[in-house]
Amino acid sequence: MGKLKKIGVLTSGGDAPGMNAAVRAVVRTAIYYDIEIVGVFQGFDGLISAKFIDLDSRSVSNIINRGGTILKTARSEKFKTKEGRKIAHKNLLDQGIEALVVIGGDGSFTGARIFEQEFNFPCIGIPGTIDNDIYGTDFTIGFDTAVNTVIEAVDKIRDTASSHDRFFFIEVMGRDSGYIALHSGIACGAEKIMIPELEGEFESLVETLKEGTKRKKTSNIVIVAEGDQEGGAYEIAKKTRIEFPEFDVKVTVLGHTQRGGSPTCSDRVMATRMGVKAVECLMLNRSNVMVGIVNNHIVTCSLLDAIKQHPSLNPELLNVALIAST
Repeated sequence: MGKLKKIGVLTSGGDAPGMNAAVRAVVRTAIYYDIEIVGVFQGFDGLISAKFIDLDSRSVSNIINRGGTILKTARSEKFKTKEGRKIAHKNLLDQGIEALVVIGGDGSFTGARIFEQEFNFPCIGIPGTIDNDIYGTDFTIGFDTAVNTVIEAVDKIRDTASSHDRFFFIEVMGRDSGYIALHSGIACGAEKIMIPELEGEFESLVETLKEGTKRKKTSNIVIVAEGDQEGGAYEIAKKTRIEFPEFDVKVTVLGHTQRGGSPTCSDRVMATRMGVKAVECLMLNRSNVMVGIVNNHIVTCSLLDAIKQHPSLNPELLNVALIAST
């Protein structure tokens, strides 16, 4: 590939605060290097239905502080088919687009990798997901904002828990990953954190509550990742009522509030750094990689590694959570 003349950018999968900051960075970097930039609406579906829009500096003004994604997002069943991808490829060529920046999670990267392999079309990934479950980066765009949203909510719930001597199970997002639960649980001083990566946590919870009862502790906060092996917050609360009928047990599911809101400074800066790096990688004929951040340095890893490998929870944080909750 010679000098890049025109690239596209799309957001795919679940939205995450900071995606707009990444889009803005991709657009501004392309303009800086005299490359035309096209936005694709509604993710991979937009490639198939040719929902393209030329972007310029004004197109991305005043979006760095906005949650969600101005390009919209969707999960595309059509793109999973060879015929759908052929249509997408033709539409890209018709637009004169030579490379694609894909902002999303592992499902989005899977689609981008297959597309590059089938059509030799350069794709590069930027990790945008609140779950922080992508290999090859310490943090993903949206994770810090989501955790701060949880912290704000839990701090308010704790006021009620203390006032009424109530026991709250608070369910946070994390179907396969306990990152949000672990980080927010430590930051909120939760009595217990229950995550998908750990087994036998209900027995441990019972022991924790018995110890708290001996100390005459009357209010508790337990953070539960939605993918916890015990069945989620409602199921755990049901079991707890049986074990401790004297407790006033409540459940709060924070749900999609964690996806929304204005991105934090950390997410804005990181998304901007990743967006700049993604365009510069394409200019150097580097594709089929994901841009990440490790030890505060911008790095890249193959899309295959980002998809196939799974980041493990930091054992130090698990130990901190155990010690701090005693």
